Amino acid sequence: MEEAIIQSIREAMTRGMQVATGCTEPVAIALAGATAYAYTSGEIESIHLYASGNVIKNAFVVGIPGTSFTGPKYAVALGALCGDPSKQLALLEHMDPEQVKKAVALVEAGKVSLDHSDRQEKLFIEVMLKTAADVVIVRVSGAHTNVESIIKNGEAVYQRACGVPTTGKEGPFTFSLADVFEFCTTAPLSEFEVVEQAITLNSAIAEEGLKGQYGLQVGRCLREDIDSGLVADDVTNSAMVLASAAADARMAGLDLPVMSNSGSGNQGIAATMPVVAAWRWLDGKDRERLIRACALSNLTTIFIKSKFGVLSALCGAVVAGTGVASAVTWLYGGGKNEIACAISNTLGNVAGVLCDGAKSSCALKVSSCTNAAMMAARLAMRHLRVQANEGIVDERPEYTIENFALLGSEGSDELDRLILDMIIHKKSH
Repeated sequence: MEEAIIQSIREAMTRGMQVATGCTEPVAIALAGATAYAYTSGEIESIHLYASGNVIKNAFVVGIPGTSFTGPKYAVALGALCGDPSKQLALLEHMDPEQVKKAVALVEAGKVSLDHSDRQEKLFIEVMLKTAADVVIVRVSGAHTNVESIIKNGEAVYQRACGVPTTGKEGPFTFSLADVFEFCTTAPLSEFEVVEQAITLNSAIAEEGLKGQYGLQVGRCLREDIDSGLVADDVTNSAMVLASAAADARMAGLDLPVMSNSGSGNQGIAATMPVVAAWRWLDGKDRERLIRACALSNLTTIFIKSKFGVLSALCGAVVAGTGVASAVTWLYGGGKNEIACAISNTLGNVAGVLCDGAKSSCALKVSSCTNAAMMAARLAMRHLRVQANEGIVDERPEYTIENFALLGSEGSDELDRLILDMIIHKKSH
């Protein structure tokens, strides 16, 4: 493999797999608030938050780690008063309780406001923070940690270099799915330190999710049904248990870090934990095989996600499920042809799952997409696949991914608008 391709894959892992505590949209809002406050001093007089519809959708009701609060206003206030911007997506870990009280008081006093931004980016955040001394404006666009500009008292103190993409798409990467397969199955294990960290972090939150009563308790309930004999103790249900239990805990706001994938903690969980469960069921001894399988799942997820951007009206669990199907097929002994079948089977099944915001029921979607991934792998090992003349599926997996990405990018604007309107204007309210 050419060194340029290897380097491109390394960069994809570095950018695509980052430690995060809490759902990444409220955390990105918190990061913007923390960055703004870092450039001023004194008591905060007001914070005005502008955000794109996708960001508001994903920050509206999800738990903020270490607190009982939800929503963009609390996220930006907590970030400003409690967050260290140098910690990036882990800035809300271990917040000072006294500072949390101050942030809550700021919101309850009506000093934090929220408006829908008219910018075109699917991921856009602007924070205007005022103190007696300064007015600081911070803009984040395209990616959760991508600070576009910092303006203090009317003067730009930071401006992103020209030519940096703001679409949220990480590509175009200079590697193919075949390159991903070769790299993951042949590269030295030293290349996969971040993958090992993903296994450790995401396994820890999955185990905690099985212990506590978090969110919908999807993983915990399925585990109880397995233990009681109501459902089978098999590889598919084991994969669903671990993945959904981790999502249960994370969506409830548990103060534990996860390894995210393409800006989403749930995608990181959903791309990793089903593979861990399948490996435990099928082998459980050859750790190198586990690491390589998790690398294949995560890198396939990054590859697909790069095609249509970081936020969409389509659920990221589908993308991660496609990565899982590839990795589990390899664990079953499949090669590139079988993996191509698995990708077609997953996207031919669950491509239309909607993202209607980050919330406790995300664990259900993670569970469903895990189930779809496991079925896709089993069919693939029998050389059965959704055919190229059916729906969005095409002959080559890359073509199917392009069709899926088109739905997720150009096809989702009106869906996003409708979904956000439904979330904000519930008839029951």
